[in-house]
Amino acid sequence: MALSRNPRCAFCNSSNEGHLSRCAACSVVHYCNRDRQAAHRDAHKRVCNVIKKALQALDKEEENLRAHPGDWMTPPNLFEESVGHFWGIHETRPYMRSRYAVVEAYLAIDTYAAVEAARSNLADMLRLCRGDNMGVHDLCKWYATTGSEGDYDWGDMDLGFLDVKDADVFEPLVEGFLSKHGDLSFTVALTLLNIRLLLDLQALQNSSAIGHKVPQEILDRVRNQLVTTVVHNNAKIMNSADQTPLIKEIEKQVQALYTKAQQQNKHFWPVLLKPEADLGARPNSYSPRSPQRMEKVWNYSYNSWKETPGAIEMIRKLQKSNAS
Repeated sequence: MALSRNPRCAFCNSSNEGHLSRCAACSVVHYCNRDRQAAHRDAHKRVCNVIKKALQALDKEEENLRAHPGDWMTPPNLFEESVGHFWGIHETRPYMRSRYAVVEAYLAIDTYAAVEAARSNLADMLRLCRGDNMGVHDLCKWYATTGSEGDYDWGDMDLGFLDVKDADVFEPLVEGFLSKHGDLSFTVALTLLNIRLLLDLQALQNSSAIGHKVPQEILDRVRNQLVTTVVHNNAKIMNSADQTPLIKEIEKQVQALYTKAQQQNKHFWPVLLKPEADLGARPNSYSPRSPQRMEKVWNYSYNSWKETPGAIEMIRKLQKSNAS
């Protein structure tokens, strides 16, 4: 089930007409009232305490870093003078590790607020350390184009960084997406993005079959509910009665990305289709084609696949058709 942007009570799943309060400790879980929060305390307290301790550790590391007077290896005023160069400066590494621990703590909670908090932290980490690719389409396209240029100076803060905005998600795949040096995490993310687009287009195409049976006003309302925002905001697609050409193009892209991910790491698709019980660990070291790399990417992406109805089944069909 997809996460809802509209918060719900973690105990009873009610929206309470928008009158919800946040957990004061983690700020990413909501409740109708104090009684519901108390009833849910035993279920929530472990992950809540992990977030609370991670944030406390981060505050301590930031305080230490801001108080650092500077020396021959570490510039003073790091947060003002060294943005973009964190991690390359050894003294910033405990802070960056603590920042990432906060991300991991948030991702243990299945709420939209928790995912948004994790995303916000990762975006700021990218700001602090440009060379860090811990990181959909704009980000992946930037790394596949500007970010993959051999002469791009990662230390030059005057150069554009992650400055691809509102790229056309329906455009042909840029060459860098299918490069032999591409990253599995980006390929998997783009595959899911394209599958979501494909599912939307197929839903629109199927809705056209009932067009003559219902009033246009009702049909438009149905079609608007069938698709995600990126398709809904594309007037050309929404007004088209036949999505067949675009469906075929996106199917080709999904196939190309599926094949590229298989080349990058043969372990990923089989495990996505049949997860193993011991995939909770997040290894610190791995090689690109190793099971450990698969495990790392799986842990960060599986919830997104699970929350997209039809996505995993589409990969299952691709696997069968490619095996035959």
